[in-house]
Amino acid sequence: MPAVQKLIEICHKVYKNEFVSAYDGNISCRISNNEFLITRSTVCKGDVQEKDILKINSDGELLEGEGKLSTETILHLFIYSKRKEINSVVHCHPVYATAFAVNGIGFDEHYFPEIVLTMGKVPLCKYGTPSTIELTESLEPFINYSLAFLLQNHGAVTIGKSMDEAYFRMEKLEHTAKTLTIAKIIGEPKTLSNEQINHLLSISKSVYGISIDERNIF
Repeated sequence: MPAVQKLIEICHKVYKNEFVSAYDGNISCRISNNEFLITRSTVCKGDVQEKDILKINSDGELLEGEGKLSTETILHLFIYSKRKEINSVVHCHPVYATAFAVNGIGFDEHYFPEIVLTMGKVPLCKYGTPSTIELTESLEPFINYSLAFLLQNHGAVTIGKSMDEAYFRMEKLEHTAKTLTIAKIIGEPKTLSNEQINHLLSISKSVYGISIDERNIF
């Protein structure tokens, strides 16, 4: 599937699943070392069409398309500049994950084996004013190894080697936040022990075919 059509598909998914409302969020992908596609500003992700996708370079210059660049383009380009293996960035405002971010709570503890294996810890990035360097600086401590980020009083960002990978991390992040919210209402969720986590890490490559950066675990 061409990159533009795939990007449109992901936009429609995030809106359908209520990870964004109105004009919220922005989604991008890398199409070459120095070229990227990104959704234009002030467009509902449920309505995105090919005309709403802009091509830019690593300096944030508009190469193709019509429309205003999102003020958060700087965030996407910062991630691509730091992580050469990353080819897609998804920024949304999912309700449950954002509720954790508003309360100043990151996902620093481990409850689910599948999250350890696919996402690891999800750090809370201190508040930074959108469209400013403050926002990119908030990711700086975690950018070299994290795969998902909670933006304090703002929303969430997930990244991946493909658009599907970045999208599914957002979906899993929101599902995890929702599950933990319900678990905390019911009682006191039990975390995985260090022994359980270490056992999981010891078999991650041989059993699951997954290499894990332990900086993202401990």
